[in-house]
Amino acid sequence: MNKKLLFSTPMIVMGLVMIVLGARWMVVDEPWMLDQIANEERLEMTFDELFKADINKTLPDYLRQIYRFFGLWVIIIGLFITLFSIPKIITNKNIQLILLFCVGVTVYSGLFLAYILIPSSPFIYLGWILLILHLVSAVNYKNIK
Repeated sequence: MNKKLLFSTPMIVMGLVMIVLGARWMVVDEPWMLDQIANEERLEMTFDELFKADINKTLPDYLRQIYRFFGLWVIIIGLFITLFSIPKIITNKNIQLILLFCVGVTVYSGLFLAYILIPSSPFIYLGWILLILHLVSAVNYKNIK
């Protein structure tokens, strides 16, 4: 199998996963509920309690707005990773290394923050999958001549 393809495929999968996640955060009516248990644990109250207070009556709209922007940025990052990982595009070793570095910083720091801020989140499992995909790309980067 082509070694460049072994480098590109995990990166493309990571990018596509980010596009799907970003799209979910943008289209779900209550995106904070996608990680309800971890979010409520972090808040130390349920969303029902949080939204019950009169002062928080506009909070759901505000959270929806923030999650939509977050989803948009995740989609954009996913597009960058996917499009720059296409084997015909990523022919230069320096560009491969930059992509590998930037995606690595994103994956490892995201997983680190998840463990610190939301340790009960199911997104931690996704973080480990992304970390493994990144390692596969990193190992295959070394094998590309």
